[in-house]
Amino acid sequence: MSRLSIFTSIDSKVVLTAAKQYGTPVYLYDEQLIVDRCKAALSMPNAYGLGVRYAMKANSNRTVLKIINSQGLMIDASSMNEVRRAGLAGIPYKDIILTTQEAPHHEEMLALKEMIKSGLKYNVCSLQQLRNIGDFASENSINLSIRIHPGIGSGESATRNTGDMYSCFGIHLSDLENALKYARDKRIIFDMVHTHIGSGADPVIWKNNIDLELKVIEQYFPDVQTVNFGGGLKVARMPDEKPVDIEELGRYAKEKLENFFQRTNRKLKMEIEPGNYIMALAGYVITTVIDKKKTGADGLNFLVLDGGMEVNARPLLYGARHPFYVVSKSGNLLSSEFSDDVLSKKNIENKIENKYEAVPVGRCCESGDSQSLDASGLNVPRKMAEPEIGDLFIVGGAGAYCSAMAPMNYNSHVQSPELLYSCDGSLNVIRSRQTLEQILANEK
Repeated sequence: MSRLSIFTSIDSKVVLTAAKQYGTPVYLYDEQLIVDRCKAALSMPNAYGLGVRYAMKANSNRTVLKIINSQGLMIDASSMNEVRRAGLAGIPYKDIILTTQEAPHHEEMLALKEMIKSGLKYNVCSLQQLRNIGDFASENSINLSIRIHPGIGSGESATRNTGDMYSCFGIHLSDLENALKYARDKRIIFDMVHTHIGSGADPVIWKNNIDLELKVIEQYFPDVQTVNFGGGLKVARMPDEKPVDIEELGRYAKEKLENFFQRTNRKLKMEIEPGNYIMALAGYVITTVIDKKKTGADGLNFLVLDGGMEVNARPLLYGARHPFYVVSKSGNLLSSEFSDDVLSKKNIENKIENKYEAVPVGRCCESGDSQSLDASGLNVPRKMAEPEIGDLFIVGGAGAYCSAMAPMNYNSHVQSPELLYSCDGSLNVIRSRQTLEQILANEK
């Protein structure tokens, strides 16, 4: 049996076992790769200390959170409920920062205050949030973090850019003086400054953001002890993509922090918040080919899968690309887009050449239910071995932002189960398949 890619120890035998025992569609995660990515993030060069927070919006499964936290990573939460989920996974509030678009009030504000008293770090992202929490922070001598909207951003698509004029995350530099005046009047101390410019950010713009953020701290924030550069570390899901060089970025940040110390005599701890970087390559969606169609002599070949946009909406949302694998009903790996790297032809059973071109689509009544779309929403055929009905079709790079943001109940399809391929080689269910009764449970 052959490994699916250069990243993982999961092979076609594991895929076949998962499909036979738990059905398809099903998510499959590689625990060893998750651990390895955590260690890599923690080894990033730094000047005066490094904190790594996992952006749990990427994948919020309880077991995943426990694994990542056990490796020494803290948590970046994007909502009150994410804070609660992390807490239910056994992660203490002192290891969690809340960076959210929410502006809690009434019962939610009371809950937020109790979380903060228990150690939660609150990262204010708007003037309204600052005003809402101001009196409480002042009366209880609680230091806050502040998210700055830097005016520069970068992402793999416009919708993943969180730092330019088209996104509203953080307090814009034009509002900074108002925020600082309010904080001075209330005697509120900001001991952390945070920015996040987007998912899959250009490393050059990531570096520019480091320079800008340190400049802002030097000019406006005399009490800051920690600088948080956010996440957005680019992941190469496809063989032709270039991943971020985390060592090189770390060396750049280290140099800039050392220069900052020489100018100001202040040693700043660094934080980063990877999500994709930790989880993306560790996950797969296993589906079954249930039908094959063609739109005429000049049209396209279509593979109809039993899982599409309801298990992975990234192609529909972003035009994102994922690697594809075809595994026969008997468990032979027929094609892999990483074959040139680690899977020589002698290791791909039956030596099937990838001359077949098709578009893999799901079963939803939606033209965008495709796993291969360009940025304008058009289907793009991809080369692969031609599968038969009943063969397995695997979508890679699915550990992050797939199960977490899938429109799972569209057309009343149930939420797919999640499996963990553990370090000891066992397969474990970490979320069961949803039932139709569970979809209907809250209807009146």
